[in-house]
Amino acid sequence: MQRLVYWLAFPFLWIISKLPFPIFYRVSDLIFILVFYVFRYRRKTVQENLRLVFPERSGKELKRIEKKFFSHMVDMFLEMIKSISISNSELKNRFRLTNVDELRKIESQGKSILLACGHYASYEWMTALQLYGIAYRGFGIYKKVKNPYFDRLAHRIRGRYDGVLIPTYRATKTITENQKKGVKGIYAMIADQSPKLDRAKAWTDFMGIRVPIFMGTENLSRSLDMAVVYLHIEKVGRGYYEATFKTISIDPREEEEFYITKTYTRLLEQQIREKPEFYLWTHKRWKHRNAPIPKDSLVF
Repeated sequence: MQRLVYWLAFPFLWIISKLPFPIFYRVSDLIFILVFYVFRYRRKTVQENLRLVFPERSGKELKRIEKKFFSHMVDMFLEMIKSISISNSELKNRFRLTNVDELRKIESQGKSILLACGHYASYEWMTALQLYGIAYRGFGIYKKVKNPYFDRLAHRIRGRYDGVLIPTYRATKTITENQKKGVKGIYAMIADQSPKLDRAKAWTDFMGIRVPIFMGTENLSRSLDMAVVYLHIEKVGRGYYEATFKTISIDPREEEEFYITKTYTRLLEQQIREKPEFYLWTHKRWKHRNAPIPKDSLVF
């Protein structure tokens, strides 16, 4: 059944990926109407998240953010499909890096890099990093797709740019092994996921609400002496993005405890507050906000 679903769906995905961008985004507009008005995909979740995070904003303003977010979300999903056939030159034109030298400076020091990202703007086109002459190989930490055929498609798309996908459950082991072997890399990690409650070991305020948070980026950087860089992505136009590298720490072992996690969180929060429509409001980031915090948990 999974193979049948893939073979039925792939021709449509391929056709969409080949559409000229003006037509491509008209298709996105049509899908937005279906998602927003007909299927009402996770609209209650989005509305609840927005009310939680922005209690001071009017209902009219929250409605505007909600609508803009769904339009952006559909664009981003289709842009992921566009990755099937987009040319290198087109991708580089649409996902521009403003300060590649920031990474090259860290590479010259012989340190691998943990690239801390959020569910903001276009994390789907981060594969463009490999088109900018960066020496290190790119690795993406991702949640494995249940359908193995679509999972292979994801690997094939990333493989076009010499990138490697590592499933979340193997991330720590793979990064550690690479470091021991002297394999240098840039590891993109989306670090604003909500951990399962039974695995929640650390809590902090995210957008003013106390929630559990992953400490993987900070813990890995300290144990393996890896630099940590925040990937600040701005949507500057429909289908156009600019990414800026903001170094959080080159020597994480010298930083105070929680400094890396706090800095990452504040940088992401700043982007969300400035342009909230580009954050992924459909995921239940604040679902554990009312859960009791275990006594042995870290709170900062």
